[in-house]
Amino acid sequence: MFVFVCASCDTELTVPLSQVSLPPHARQSYGNGVQLPVLMEPGTFAVDPDPWGGPWRTWDEIDPGEAEARGINAPVYALSDSAPGAIVIAPGDIRGTRLMPEKRGAACCGLDGADGPNLACVTCGLPVATRVDDCSLWQAVRLSSDAVYRILLEGVEAAPLSWKKVTETGESTPPIEPIATWGGRLGSSHYWSWSPQWEAAAGQALAHLLVASEGQPVKVPGGLTADVFQRALDALLPAGPPTRRAVLAGPGRPAPDAGVDILLVPVHPQTGQTWAPASPATSVYPVPLPLGVWLWLTSPQPNLPVPASGGIPQDVLRDDPLPPRPNSLFRADRGSFQHALVRLPAARSPWLREILANLTQYTSTGLF
Repeated sequence: MFVFVCASCDTELTVPLSQVSLPPHARQSYGNGVQLPVLMEPGTFAVDPDPWGGPWRTWDEIDPGEAEARGINAPVYALSDSAPGAIVIAPGDIRGTRLMPEKRGAACCGLDGADGPNLACVTCGLPVATRVDDCSLWQAVRLSSDAVYRILLEGVEAAPLSWKKVTETGESTPPIEPIATWGGRLGSSHYWSWSPQWEAAAGQALAHLLVASEGQPVKVPGGLTADVFQRALDALLPAGPPTRRAVLAGPGRPAPDAGVDILLVPVHPQTGQTWAPASPATSVYPVPLPLGVWLWLTSPQPNLPVPASGGIPQDVLRDDPLPPRPNSLFRADRGSFQHALVRLPAARSPWLREILANLTQYTSTGLF
């Protein structure tokens, strides 16, 4: 475990933390006036490899060589000029800081980090972190990589869990959840919707699926996996043969057969490594999914049985009212999709750049 301290005066700024992988929804902006929960689990931290927040430069202000050096392979509206490598933690795990009111930003319900670091070291006054808790944003604190450093506690870093242990103890993420909102006359309210985490994970995975398609149609497994991906794949890829086949694969599942081209596999929640079969075929493309999403897709919770006739016995768990359902088709998160795709070398391809250029049109038609 680690603690993070101020680079100027060595004041401890966090509780002891264990490193995990950065969630795909870390940069997600969801809905309007929505109350999103805390991004990170208490006692954990993740490192964001990309710059986040202001100052910003538009694409026209960036030299193509600089964009390529930063791993950006297709045009974007703007790029952050802040330092990369921010340490992302839960707000409750920060210590030894004070809020800088003049750095509130333009947020309407909280802090959005638009004005840069808004937390200063309480001892020396150095700006060390940015708290984010505005509506429609995941609540987090981002420690600036150039203002803090880490100290390893007890001299030993715990080894990550094995894939077997991870899948046995990991919790699946439900695809549908209640969303809390602000701004109504009667205060906060709720509605049932597709999970924001699923939408962000699907956006990231869809970028990889398009690259894996090589411009050919892709068929994913039926059921919920098809609900999440097939409509977008059919809209973004040409119709007709040959079709590339994607299947769910991972620890504890049967080895895919020879006719599979794409694997939908889990990402290790601690290391961020994508699962790979023991004898991987060079032609099979692994598409990453967060462990919680992958666990639900591979082992969905079954519907309760319904009797063919008559009433439900008194000692049987009732299944009415029916489980809530979203009132719209599934949409992958546009921002997560774009963020992932422009960082893949294949995004230099003209057909993928055309998809990126038409994202506004695809969004207006309900694809994102």
